[in-house]
Amino acid sequence: MRRMSLGSRLALLFAACTAVVSLFAGVLFSRASEAHFVELDQQLLDGKLIGLRRALQDLQSNDSEIKLAEELSRQADLSLRITGSDGRRWYDSSTSVPDKLPQQSGLSTINNNGTDYRVLNAPLFPDKPDSPQLTLLLDITHHQHFLQRMQHLIWLTVGLSALATALLGAWAARSGLRPLRRMSAVARGVSAQSLNARLPEEHMPPELAEMAHHFNAMLGRLDDSFQRLSAFSADIAHELRTPLSNLLTHTQVTLTRPRPLEDYREALHSNLEELQWMAQLVNDMLYLAKSDHGLLVPMRETLDLAAETDLLLEFFAPLAEDAQVKLSREGDARIEGDRSMLRRALSNLLDNALRFTPIAGEVRVRILEQPNALRLTVENTGEPISEDLLPRLFDRFYRADPARREGSSEHAGLGLAITQSIIRTHGGQIHCESDNGWTRFVIELPKKD
Repeated sequence: MRRMSLGSRLALLFAACTAVVSLFAGVLFSRASEAHFVELDQQLLDGKLIGLRRALQDLQSNDSEIKLAEELSRQADLSLRITGSDGRRWYDSSTSVPDKLPQQSGLSTINNNGTDYRVLNAPLFPDKPDSPQLTLLLDITHHQHFLQRMQHLIWLTVGLSALATALLGAWAARSGLRPLRRMSAVARGVSAQSLNARLPEEHMPPELAEMAHHFNAMLGRLDDSFQRLSAFSADIAHELRTPLSNLLTHTQVTLTRPRPLEDYREALHSNLEELQWMAQLVNDMLYLAKSDHGLLVPMRETLDLAAETDLLLEFFAPLAEDAQVKLSREGDARIEGDRSMLRRALSNLLDNALRFTPIAGEVRVRILEQPNALRLTVENTGEPISEDLLPRLFDRFYRADPARREGSSEHAGLGLAITQSIIRTHGGQIHCESDNGWTRFVIELPKKD
């Protein structure tokens, strides 16, 4: 079964609401009109009752019948029945008076042979318990016909109002949903080759402006992801081209003529270095792929960050001494995490800091415990990094220095990306700051409970 469109649903909802409101208003008007007629009939019969009592004060007088006839002649649709205290019928002013009439005092309504009557029962002498009873009957058929016509008009009005509202609601819904159709048109045009389309947020109604903003942001993220994916593929090809070319060229040269055994051994050792670099690159890429799919599960153990940092600083000490760079560590803290992962992350940051620290510079590791997190920074002196480049430092195969060192296993451009994946796996965040001659990588990790 085909699902109903949003515009049709809104149109039907408008029509239903209008029908309910119109019907409710019509019922209230009908009840009010009926109550008004009852009130008018009550006043009319009360007035006639006074006149009839005055005319019938002395039933034995010769002119009582004349006075009664005069009183009844003033209201053509009024009839009178007089009954004794014993219930016997004394007088009927008309032959059309029904035989059976209500006996209770007060006003009531009856129907007899298609004619509606308002009936009022009252004693002729209110102060006498055995007083004869007066029964006044007022023909209200024309009132009832009016009320019936009004009810028919109400139903007709409800139907026409619902129909008109449905048509106007469909037009209003179609006009109001035009921005959604525009969003649908933009979405139809989105593809991997065309992600630059955007919705005009300034022309959207307030209810859809936020949706349009998030839709544009989503397109921006998709565009950025596709650009990164495309660049990633190009970077992989670029990184593998050089070692493969070296392997191929070196092997071809070695096989051009017979050579001594030592030459073949040297050629194999050279090829082995290139193959080891390629294997490391593939392993790093697989590591990042596991991180992207949430397959990295760190082992949880209590670590002394100061001790772990000191071991790494001791490892990098000879390299720092050759570069005349000072290494230092401040602060201490304990945290639960994966020892090998965190060592790899810190090692990548220290290696990166040493490569970009000038002679006689300084690399410093700071550990600071905060109320809800642990803050660790690896900072070094040197040339500041541009604000435009800071967000891209953790991109894969990205290097802040423009000179690419092709075929270098130490600088493939994956170190910071791996570091970021390790920190995120531990539930933390990492970012880079560069100002006042210092560049610092800031890691924030949640503290153990």
